[in-house]
Amino acid sequence: MRTGEPLPAVGDVLAALATGMWHWDTATGLVSVDAEAARLLGLPAEEATLREAQVRARLHPVDWNEITGVVQLAVAEGTLAEVRIRIMDERNRFVRVVRSRSKPTFDARKKAYKLIGTLQEVAEPTPGSPAGRRAVTGDWRRSREAFLLDAGRALAEARSTAKVLRVAAGLSMPGFSPDGLAVFGMQGDRLTIIGHHGQRPGDEGPFVHMALETDYPAAEVVRTGRAVYLSSPGRYKSRYPLTWPLAERFHRHSWAFLPLTVAGRTMGAWMAAFTHPVAFTPDERSVLTTVARMLAQALSRAGTAETERELSEGLQRAMMPTVGPGVPGMDVAARYVPTGGGLQIGGDWYDMIPLPGATSRSRTSAGPGRFALVMGDVQGHDVRAAGLMGQLRIALRAYASEGHCPDAVLSRASRFLHGVLAAGADGEDAEDTDGVADLRFATCLYAEVDPRTGVLEVARAGHPDPVIRMADGTVLQRPTAGGLPLGIDPDSDYPITRFTLEPGETMMICTDGLIETGGHDLDTGWQRIRTILERHGGDAEELADALVQAVHGPSSHHTTGPLADRREDDIAVLLLSRRRDGRAVRPRLRHTLMTVAQAEPERVSVARRQLRELLHDWSSEEHVDTAVLLLSETLANVLLHTDVDALVLAEVSGERGERRLRVQVTDAGDDLPHKRRPGELASSGRGLVLIELLADAWGVLPRGQGKSIWFELYEASVAR
Repeated sequence: MRTGEPLPAVGDVLAALATGMWHWDTATGLVSVDAEAARLLGLPAEEATLREAQVRARLHPVDWNEITGVVQLAVAEGTLAEVRIRIMDERNRFVRVVRSRSKPTFDARKKAYKLIGTLQEVAEPTPGSPAGRRAVTGDWRRSREAFLLDAGRALAEARSTAKVLRVAAGLSMPGFSPDGLAVFGMQGDRLTIIGHHGQRPGDEGPFVHMALETDYPAAEVVRTGRAVYLSSPGRYKSRYPLTWPLAERFHRHSWAFLPLTVAGRTMGAWMAAFTHPVAFTPDERSVLTTVARMLAQALSRAGTAETERELSEGLQRAMMPTVGPGVPGMDVAARYVPTGGGLQIGGDWYDMIPLPGATSRSRTSAGPGRFALVMGDVQGHDVRAAGLMGQLRIALRAYASEGHCPDAVLSRASRFLHGVLAAGADGEDAEDTDGVADLRFATCLYAEVDPRTGVLEVARAGHPDPVIRMADGTVLQRPTAGGLPLGIDPDSDYPITRFTLEPGETMMICTDGLIETGGHDLDTGWQRIRTILERHGGDAEELADALVQAVHGPSSHHTTGPLADRREDDIAVLLLSRRRDGRAVRPRLRHTLMTVAQAEPERVSVARRQLRELLHDWSSEEHVDTAVLLLSETLANVLLHTDVDALVLAEVSGERGERRLRVQVTDAGDDLPHKRRPGELASSGRGLVLIELLADAWGVLPRGQGKSIWFELYEASVAR
């Protein structure tokens, strides 16, 4: 071409280079191609305007699906969109590979893309060469997809920031793995280093607390939300001359700085550094961008989980007993295990409250060193349940510290919770997302303990009864009077049950999570817990660990690390043991004591159950049935023929195989029972006849006020 002659048309130049031009508008769905582009697509070599479907029919379906992602990435980064495309004929047979380069723009109003670009045929590379692995066969695509699947799975399973960083450091990207990385966060207007890999400890010093306005790639990425790719040291030095000396000493050849974005907000930046030159082709940028997005999501999840764990630990530490060095003559142990899902805290709690030395009301348990044990469970496993639990716990502490009796403490607590819930019902949080009223209540057991005498005064609000492990290892549920759960009726009454914890005995109180977790109901769960209590011979601390481990694995005492399996409900358990004097062996006496009132005939069934539990290891089940029958007849005699209450005392003494059961039913009535001879159709009068026939011994003991009917069964008589 001679000087002064006009330049040839762009189209002529491109045609001479076997390069076609095309224009694609996604708003209209039309693609305009010149003659060369049409030829490369396998169409007649002439200018044409085609529908998207016509063009799509000539492209490999996998490549067509990839074009959208490449275009979106190019728009986000303000770069060219480059992609290799396999051209197919009308019979879906491979024809050639072309390379498409285009400059896309996005119309936010129309939500559409416009692309102007070129098509150029790419020679098929030699099989086995690096280019061959990236070409027609698609092996490089499959490697990339496999890598992204593995990386996504590993990052999704990382539950802490440290684990996320370890996973990121171990990523082996197909063909261009970085040998160094750094994750930057933000604190105010400065960068922070969340973690790094491939550098020596201390190398991060110059980059810590760097101002966001600094001429540094990571700072620019955080400011703008756009990635920065530096393919050579020269490019780094020319673009960031001020901070190049900081990067020069690491002797890297290429760098990629990508934004860590979650929900449209840039939370930091990720640097991937390479000791070998990297061109950062569109494919490589696509992989890096995808990894950055997954890394950002993983860091966000890990940060949320760590915040929840920190909150859980703080709440749990607040729930630990706060009394001082120990209780003279007694041991106390407690455990709390949160549920496995979401915020690891719920409505379960326990507490130990020191009480005033004297009260305005004289009670047998009054004395120095008294304290109260509290176990409670607010309905629900959410933040509101935890908040209500905290308020209720503080209220109970206040009422107890004022010196109120157990019944008064629970009555006041119920009125307090009812007021809190009523006030909440007027607020926006009183309804859930479905518009259903948020009805809450709390169960609670409050036990006032005198460590000097072992006397306990228990008031119960809808909570499971306490359990007593006797000195010989026998385990019994201890029936106690109770009222409605707290918060339901502000005028509820909570009667007091008084009993004595003998030396060598242990009382367990717990929430229903300990009993019912693992698919158990109250009956089967209770049998499981009972077996653990009977077989374990350690102290209170060891027994508490054994209970939790048997249900869910390692205890979370003093920590709230997640357990191995999911929990269906929170667990709280509290043990109170009264020490024996000296090194006395377990006594050969076990007993149970309870009252059956005229107004509570349903407690006859409770007494029968207590007797069965007392005889759980008796050598003959038929003998146990006999004892339960005789107890029922004895109690029926009091309830039917007097107008007073009955006191039941059952004792087992002696060595196994030679034991004696003595059951004594005492009442305040003056009339002594008389044996009658009922007719065949009589509905009563057989009680004493049965006792005489089935008992090994029996009798009636007149007392100053009232009488006692007793009977005995001997374990050895079963063999006779």
